Amino acid sequence: MEERKGNHTLLLDQRKKLSLSGIIDVLSFDEETIRLDTELGLLTVEGDNLHINRLSVDNGEMVIEGEIDSCAYSVRQKSGGSLLSRMFR
Repeated sequence: MEERKGNHTLLLDQRKKLSLSGIIDVLSFDEETIRLDTELGLLTVEGDNLHINRLSVDNGEMVIEGEIDSCAYSVRQKSGGSLLSRMFR
Protein backbone atom coordinates (compact mmCIF):
# COMPACT_ATOMS: atom_id res chain seq x y z
CA MET A 1 0.00 0.00 0.00
CA GLU A 2 1.26 3.42 -0.92
CA GLU A 3 2.01 5.54 2.13
CA ARG A 4 0.69 9.06 1.77
CA LYS A 5 2.05 12.09 3.49
CA GLY A 6 0.27 15.37 3.62
CA ASN A 7 -2.20 17.42 5.53
CA HIS A 8 -5.68 16.19 6.26
CA THR A 9 -8.12 17.99 8.53
CA LEU A 10 -11.70 17.30 9.48
CA LEU A 11 -13.76 19.97 11.24
CA LEU A 12 -17.33 19.09 12.24
CA ASP A 13 -19.58 21.98 13.29
CA GLN A 14 -22.78 21.10 15.20
CA ARG A 15 -23.10 17.85 13.16
CA LYS A 16 -24.44 20.01 10.31
CA LYS A 17 -21.32 21.19 8.46
CA LEU A 18 -18.16 19.18 7.77
CA SER A 19 -15.10 21.00 6.41
CA LEU A 20 -12.31 18.80 5.04
CA SER A 21 -8.86 19.19 3.55
CA GLY A 22 -6.49 16.59 2.13
CA ILE A 23 -9.14 15.14 -0.19
CA ILE A 24 -7.67 13.16 -3.06
CA ASP A 25 -10.85 11.86 -4.74
CA VAL A 26 -14.61 11.58 -4.25
CA LEU A 27 -15.31 7.86 -4.76
CA SER A 28 -19.11 7.96 -4.48
CA PHE A 29 -21.87 10.10 -3.04
CA ASP A 30 -25.59 10.27 -2.49
CA GLU A 31 -27.79 11.92 0.15
CA GLU A 32 -26.93 9.29 2.79
CA THR A 33 -23.30 8.30 2.16
CA ILE A 34 -20.21 10.04 0.82
CA ARG A 35 -17.02 8.01 0.29
CA LEU A 36 -13.73 9.88 -0.03
CA ASP A 37 -10.09 9.02 -0.60
CA THR A 38 -8.03 11.24 1.73
CA GLU A 39 -4.36 11.69 2.56
CA LEU A 40 -4.90 9.40 5.58
CA GLY A 41 -7.04 6.68 4.01
CA LEU A 42 -10.61 6.10 2.95
CA LEU A 43 -13.28 8.16 4.74
CA THR A 44 -16.99 7.34 4.79
CA VAL A 45 -19.41 10.06 5.90
CA GLU A 46 -22.96 8.93 6.68
CA GLY A 47 -26.09 10.90 7.48
CA ASP A 48 -29.22 12.35 5.90
CA ASN A 49 -29.67 15.05 3.25
CA LEU A 50 -25.91 15.22 2.65
CA HIS A 51 -24.79 17.73 0.04
CA ILE A 52 -21.33 18.66 -1.18
CA ASN A 53 -21.49 22.45 -1.03
CA ARG A 54 -17.91 23.16 -2.05
CA LEU A 55 -15.22 21.06 -3.68
CA SER A 56 -11.85 22.43 -4.72
CA VAL A 57 -9.93 19.85 -6.71
CA ASP A 58 -6.83 22.07 -6.86
CA ASN A 59 -6.25 22.22 -3.11
CA GLY A 60 -8.22 19.14 -1.97
CA GLU A 61 -10.76 20.98 0.17
CA MET A 62 -14.48 20.38 0.48
CA VAL A 63 -17.50 21.26 2.59
CA ILE A 64 -20.36 18.83 3.25
CA GLU A 65 -23.64 19.97 4.78
CA GLY A 66 -26.58 17.94 6.09
CA GLU A 67 -27.36 15.80 9.13
CA ILE A 68 -24.03 14.07 9.77
CA ASP A 69 -24.29 10.84 11.78
CA SER A 70 -20.81 9.33 11.41
CA CYS A 71 -17.34 9.67 9.92
CA ALA A 72 -15.32 6.46 9.68
CA TYR A 73 -11.83 5.80 8.31
CA SER A 74 -10.63 2.58 6.73
CA VAL A 75 -7.55 1.49 4.83
CA ARG A 76 -7.55 0.58 1.19
CA GLN A 77 -7.03 -3.15 0.65
CA LYS A 78 -4.10 -4.16 -1.52
CA SER A 79 -5.03 -6.14 -4.59
CA GLY A 80 -3.02 -9.29 -4.19
CA GLY A 81 -3.30 -11.20 -7.43
CA SER A 82 -5.37 -14.28 -8.00
CA LEU A 83 -7.71 -15.87 -5.50
CA LEU A 84 -5.36 -18.84 -5.04
CA SER A 85 -2.32 -16.66 -4.35
CA ARG A 86 -4.29 -14.73 -1.72
CA MET A 87 -5.51 -17.94 -0.06
CA PHE A 88 -2.01 -19.33 0.46
CA ARG A 89 -0.25 -16.30 1.96
